[in-house]
Amino acid sequence: MKIFVTGDTHGKLEKVLKVFEKLKNIDLILHTGDYYDDSRVLESILNVPVIGTRGNCDGSMSSSDFRIAQTDYGNILVTHGHMQGVDYSPEKLLYLAQENECCAAVFGHTHIPYCESYDGIYLINPGSLTRPRDGSKGSYAVITTTESTFAASIIYYNNTFEKKPPKGGFVKGILNYSDRF
Repeated sequence: MKIFVTGDTHGKLEKVLKVFEKLKNIDLILHTGDYYDDSRVLESILNVPVIGTRGNCDGSMSSSDFRIAQTDYGNILVTHGHMQGVDYSPEKLLYLAQENECCAAVFGHTHIPYCESYDGIYLINPGSLTRPRDGSKGSYAVITTTESTFAASIIYYNNTFEKKPPKGGFVKGILNYSDRF
């Protein structure tokens, strides 16, 4: 199963749609909130199942505002993270994932990408494609699962779409020191 994880879109879906066009064989999209309506729009446009959750900008003030996504490897908790205090520590989020027998938890809120494993439970924040706070041009996550494997990675928007020109000019690139003598 191949899962595209995004969030903190705040009503701006242009980059999300561009990324989706580049990705192949997406089975599921997880949206970590801020704005929940964006998850509904994505589902209607892309014809791929989307599991979304509400965030603080959606007025969610309940720690029970989360969803569970089922995969062939195990369950993934989907939450925004503001009610679990992800700005300060991953502990409450980790406990929530454990309590709900999840192999992973995806979350947002901080707009900063994060991917770590604690006691066999993955905590993944895709960052934000529209309002990144890490100095990048945005990020997202891709999770791939089978019955026996779980793999997650953070991918930066500029690595997906921008090809950096080589440093130096053409001549500098073809000359070496022996050519100068």
